[in-house]
Amino acid sequence: MRNTVVACLVVAAAACFGFTGGPPRSVADTNALVVAPDGSGTACTTQEPCALDTARDQARALVPGATGDVVVELEGGTYRLTSPFTLGVQDSGRPNHPVVYQAAAGQTPVLSGAVRVTGFSKVDATKNIYRATVPTGVDSRELFVNGVRADRARGPRNPSGLSVTATGFTTSAPSYTSWTNPAQVEVVENNAWKQMRCPLASITRSASGGSDLTVDPGCWNNNHNSVPNPSFPFNGAGLPTLDGITWLENAYQLLGTPGQFYLDGSAGYLYYVPRAGEDLATADVELPVAPELLDASGTPGHLAPLNDTDWRAAYTGSWAYSNGRHLGDLGADVHYTSTNGDAVSYTFNGTGIQVLSETNSDEGTADVYIDGNKLSTVSGNGPERLAQQAMVSVTGLSKGTHTLRLVKTGGSYLLVDGFTVIPDVIAPVHDLVFSGITFIYATWNAPTAEGYVDNQAGVIWDPTTRTPTRIPAAVQVHRGARITFTDDVVQHTGTSGIDLADQTQDSTVNASSITDTSGIGVAIGEVDDYYQTEPALMTSGNTISGSIVQFPGQEYQDAVGIWVGHSKGTVISHNDVGYTPYSGMSIGWGWGWASNCTLQAAQGLPNPCLHGTTYTGGNQILDNHVHSVMGALNDGGPIYTLGGQAASSEFAGNVLSECIDGCNMIYHDEGSSLWNTHDNVVRFSNGSLWTNLWTPSIHDDSIHDNYSDTASYNNNGTNITFQQATVVTDGNWPTAAQAIVNAAGPGTLPGKVVDDDDLRVAYTGSWSSSGSRSTGDLDNGVHHTQQNGAAATITFTGTGISFLTETNSDEGDIGITLDGVSKGTVSANTPDRHSQQSLYSVSGLTAGQHTLTVTKLSGTYLLVDGYTLS
Repeated sequence: MRNTVVACLVVAAAACFGFTGGPPRSVADTNALVVAPDGSGTACTTQEPCALDTARDQARALVPGATGDVVVELEGGTYRLTSPFTLGVQDSGRPNHPVVYQAAAGQTPVLSGAVRVTGFSKVDATKNIYRATVPTGVDSRELFVNGVRADRARGPRNPSGLSVTATGFTTSAPSYTSWTNPAQVEVVENNAWKQMRCPLASITRSASGGSDLTVDPGCWNNNHNSVPNPSFPFNGAGLPTLDGITWLENAYQLLGTPGQFYLDGSAGYLYYVPRAGEDLATADVELPVAPELLDASGTPGHLAPLNDTDWRAAYTGSWAYSNGRHLGDLGADVHYTSTNGDAVSYTFNGTGIQVLSETNSDEGTADVYIDGNKLSTVSGNGPERLAQQAMVSVTGLSKGTHTLRLVKTGGSYLLVDGFTVIPDVIAPVHDLVFSGITFIYATWNAPTAEGYVDNQAGVIWDPTTRTPTRIPAAVQVHRGARITFTDDVVQHTGTSGIDLADQTQDSTVNASSITDTSGIGVAIGEVDDYYQTEPALMTSGNTISGSIVQFPGQEYQDAVGIWVGHSKGTVISHNDVGYTPYSGMSIGWGWGWASNCTLQAAQGLPNPCLHGTTYTGGNQILDNHVHSVMGALNDGGPIYTLGGQAASSEFAGNVLSECIDGCNMIYHDEGSSLWNTHDNVVRFSNGSLWTNLWTPSIHDDSIHDNYSDTASYNNNGTNITFQQATVVTDGNWPTAAQAIVNAAGPGTLPGKVVDDDDLRVAYTGSWSSSGSRSTGDLDNGVHHTQQNGAAATITFTGTGISFLTETNSDEGDIGITLDGVSKGTVSANTPDRHSQQSLYSVSGLTAGQHTLTVTKLSGTYLLVDGYTLS
């Protein structure tokens, strides 16, 4: 039933979790280079360390003659970057002998993209606003104080009195007209599964004496008037628009709340309202300025199809042009001919080209010529209509100018739908290892001028080309192979965390921590390479394992913890993913694109059939703990799958828990197919369905041998092998389910603070969870019960523990048991609400394993907020 071989291998690999990615390579190796934050010169030794760029350049020369790995050892300290550390194909290692960038033993090298800000003085005593000077012209959307993210100045949620106009919003309140720098103000709306942002163009007095908030016209068009909607395979049928304001952001006049800032870059001032206990004379105030921290890039870069109307395409003969066919064509149009001998020529600069066409029973043959020489004969004949098929795929040409000529030779029709130019040799950056390195502080400023045009899950629309793109990452790999991140930390970014992009293959994120990102935590793959037939141009063989991915989407709340687009052979295993504003993981793309026309019709889609193929398949989502999700948006879930698979994929051993709002716990959404979904545990679903297969385009999935604390589900899929979950009440999980809980995630999480949704905490009786309460809870959530006798038990290793809860007038007495011995009762009853209160604490225990149980005895509620260990 379980894929026990894979599961056991992953457990073994993650057993030393705590961010120990295996023993470091020895610096005594003759291929070792030593760097330091203040390194200089060219010696690159322990006695005379050099700069990071110098070591990289020297490593290039060492690789060809090295008998083993080439090691670049980073001494501890902060390496301040204003631009990314870059690695190209020439910086690659060799198979089994990578170039390794690793932390020196016992030290913590930090690659930082921030400048430290000092010299604050109070400028507004009433609002407690402080100000410091920064370089004129500096731009950033983020600020971190003592390692804690500050918010850009923002107003209250869902401000009243604002209504939509043809150009933005209006209100009867005249106060908005006094705001300075109105073009820096942003309107933000959370709508369904999307977050949309637009800068204002102006704030003016309305005819009625109120305020007109005119939104930047380009952004208003993209987010309100004409939201990009190409449909399958790029987006679905739903189209939330910017038609309200969840909050207004980035005006000096909004300052006043502790922990908020305003940057006036043109004047060279940073304003901040300190939180309680923050002393700005000694605080570490970091302003991110670098857009990226690490860039490892092969060639070519991103590949995307160009439409058949591209200016380089020359059609000769009796070609016709059809627009608006709604049959899945790229750009909803094609060129076609029924005359043999008609041709299309396309002159390009590069090393290869692909031609997208259509297969169907009335399609025929064509001859392919490159630079006047016949290369092959291809056929578009097939039993069903399939759009955007790579009829022609030519690679390996010498880099330079070439001309493709495609000549119709048979059949009723030849269709041309698009061209993908391969501009450079296919040469991945490869065999690199990054171990024990912290990547911290980066910013992405494009939304300040262009807005944020959301599609879904951190995949956005380029505001100019209106084609798919993604939030950039602090750590980016473009067309990589055998790139490994192990025992690394990525945190506090205004970007996504790690992105394995542009058909990266056989690469790994292992035993690492990716937390507090504005965008996606870890991303793999692309959304616009679904048609690929060339293995070298597919995303494949990548792994995310044994890692912590928490608090993604801290600025762009549609972003998810782990995102995977089109891919094959991807393994996502033994990770802890949590505290997400939208879904925990989003796996796959394309909606119903790979579902046949009959299934699309059964779904009731308005177009005849938008149907093509994908190479996605053979993926494994195993033994993850995904929790505390959907904190801001809805219509998602802990793990969300989308689009078809070309080969069977496995979804097993996952513990999915603590939905905050708008969840489907196991969410196989539109087009999801060939999933073997089994042996998962669903708990604390808070009224959500344990699984939702809502429409007929979801097909050929097997759902069996799962466990859930709710019986509610929806199965409207096609050809689904479905077995109701074993429904468990009052936390009485059977042995098999408890074994899944015990094996999920990366193992015991590091640190001395244990949140209420940690897998070490077992709840018996009738419990629920709540998140996004904004009442000061640890990690903004609690578990709670109203049932006397309900208990929470934690087994821990250490010498002491403190139990954290909330006290309030509706709380009562709590029984305490330690290692099976009663320790009496404590009371959580107080006249007012107080969060994160330690009501029971013990120290001096014998070092080893202990068990603490808290039991509700009286009052309306008992809340469990967490524990601190010693």
